[in-house]
Amino acid sequence: MSIRQHALDALSICHPRDKVAAVQTLWANQDHLSLSPSEVLNPSASLPGRPERPRLLPPKDVPTRTPFTPEGLAALIHAVCHIEFNAINLGLDAVWRFEGMPEAFYQDWLRVAHEEAYHFSILHDLLNELGYQYGDFDAHDGLWHMCKKTADDVLARMALVPRTLEARGLDATPLIQTKLRKAATPGALKAVQLLDIILRTKWAMWRLATTGTAGCASNASSTPCRCMANWCNATKPPNFARLSTKKLANERASQRLS
Repeated sequence: MSIRQHALDALSICHPRDKVAAVQTLWANQDHLSLSPSEVLNPSASLPGRPERPRLLPPKDVPTRTPFTPEGLAALIHAVCHIEFNAINLGLDAVWRFEGMPEAFYQDWLRVAHEEAYHFSILHDLLNELGYQYGDFDAHDGLWHMCKKTADDVLARMALVPRTLEARGLDATPLIQTKLRKAATPGALKAVQLLDIILRTKWAMWRLATTGTAGCASNASSTPCRCMANWCNATKPPNFARLSTKKLANERASQRLS
């Protein structure tokens, strides 16, 4: 069985703990598995696999979260957990869905899934310490909704998910940390530390997807990217981060006609 088939199988798993374990196992065993970039895969179950809870609401209907009460802090941590769980699915989906890509594309997206699984685990441990678990609060499905809308276009996927939605998450994280520091409870301060870990990793991944380098902004010796970013950047799309899905579709149609 190929790495891409294993990624599809992991994506189909519903229970978060089992999904994380499957990603960790796949990451550890990848050197012993074939990649099969040209293999055409077909899911046998509805995607993505996820638990019955949390209840998924339109973004406008999800209650606001404040870190200044015990329940509010847990709701805020849960929201970030939900983002990380969806990011695991995003990484796995990129590995199995898009055939015919360079091998490094799959290797890098598998690394994304592995790192997001770690992020989910450390945040869920904190959520447990606060007396809650994943699924205890409502959430929305914005990230996966965009994944579905870009399922047939790898360029649109790379442009609109890591370059736009995840970039917005990077912008929001320091603001969340500021609120957590003001709350100043042990749980809130631990959350700040965990978000520092996550932010450093996500900043490196964001640079990977947007600039072709895998290092922090202050690192003058950032290593050249060997992956998806080089492929995406080679097309030199204009202002992708500012394009809506409709405008992106029009841009793609214009490029095909020219």
